[in-house]
Amino acid sequence: MQSCDSSKEGSCGNWSFYPDIWKHGRYVNECTERRCHPDATCTNTLGSFSCHCNHGFTGDGFQCTQAPDYRPPTSCLEKRHSLLGPAHPRGPRPGLFIPECDSEGNYAPLQCHGSTGHCWCVTKNGEEIEGTRTGPGRGQPKCGVPEPTQRPQTMCERWKQNLLDHYSGSPAAEHYIPQCDAYGAFTPLQCHGNSGYCWCVDKDGREIEGTRTQPGMTPACLPSIAPPTTRPTPRPDVAVATSGTYLLYAQGQQIGYLPLDGVKFRKEKARTLLSLHIPQRFYSCSNRKNAVVKPQKNHDLMSPEGLAIDYLRRTLFWTDSSTDKIESSRLDGSNRNTLFDTNLVNPRAITIDVVRGNLYWTDWNREAPKIETSYIDGSNRRILVNDNIGLPNGLTFDPFSKQICWADAGYIGGLSTALQNAVDKPLMPVGLAHLRFWG
Repeated sequence: MQSCDSSKEGSCGNWSFYPDIWKHGRYVNECTERRCHPDATCTNTLGSFSCHCNHGFTGDGFQCTQAPDYRPPTSCLEKRHSLLGPAHPRGPRPGLFIPECDSEGNYAPLQCHGSTGHCWCVTKNGEEIEGTRTGPGRGQPKCGVPEPTQRPQTMCERWKQNLLDHYSGSPAAEHYIPQCDAYGAFTPLQCHGNSGYCWCVDKDGREIEGTRTQPGMTPACLPSIAPPTTRPTPRPDVAVATSGTYLLYAQGQQIGYLPLDGVKFRKEKARTLLSLHIPQRFYSCSNRKNAVVKPQKNHDLMSPEGLAIDYLRRTLFWTDSSTDKIESSRLDGSNRNTLFDTNLVNPRAITIDVVRGNLYWTDWNREAPKIETSYIDGSNRRILVNDNIGLPNGLTFDPFSKQICWADAGYIGGLSTALQNAVDKPLMPVGLAHLRFWG
């Protein structure tokens, strides 16, 4: 055997070609000298070594910088890498469990063992959730399905939210906002803004007759139902009509009645309330027993369309779409007066704000449709709406919100949102009424 003197370069046989790795008669691993960058891996070879930047870093191994899109490996990815990485070129040992990671690198909520067929749910840290393991052939547990945290909104809550959205979240003091309890039901006592008027309601929010009180007094209201333990789950985009709701419609010379059952029409219950096959004229009668229906007006009437009554001043207002006039008279037909006979093409609906003495009417003018207003004496006439409108027909006034609402026959389904949600098919509205429900 050839002796080797480590003090003399080239005196150790073939190893003389590698003086840097032979020191004091023994082989030296150059990676122990830490010549590579701290974020690099050193690989020792015969007579040399190599440096390679770690995953997520770029460079030549001696200088490494972090890649811009680098994300530190998660616990799940590190676990998979340790079992499937370069250290195991032939794959994992048979029967070994390999965790599954989601697109973010976290533990997938459902984990299954490929060899045994068992499946179970895990936490975000990869720990098995007790009681979720299922055996082969028993199906997979439902993992990662969140429990419902919020019940569907009730009728009261939907109504309240719609009004808050309408008022941009800041209703004025005089606006009515329904009050709901913790379960979403109507509170038995309802009050109208700062007006001081209060009343009792039933479970559907309808006012109970005889309970409305003047400012300064509060009615004694009792709950109509016990708090429910379960609630239905209607579609959130449908406002289901309450029990007792019905549609009144005009068709030719008759007025019809059509009950609603949720969002469905009860056609078998539909009937005609009033049918008139008589000349164009107005009639009146009293509410006394054996009252006689008497004609009030029949001359110079061609096609009376809209009718409104001022019960305070005992005055009748109507529109005539053939003569293009708006007229008025006393309730007995006397003192007939023409309010307007110019700038009208096809006057249709008419309504009145009795308290403030304002008239509102629609003009079904296909070239320039509009809604106008004036005082009841015909003064201060002006256009109220003339844009984004088609064929305004039905018209009503809500004294509580101080708003007018109209139906537009120029747009299919052109009713207010509350009515449109109660019907599951398009409509061409031609009439509209303001109804108040009593117990």
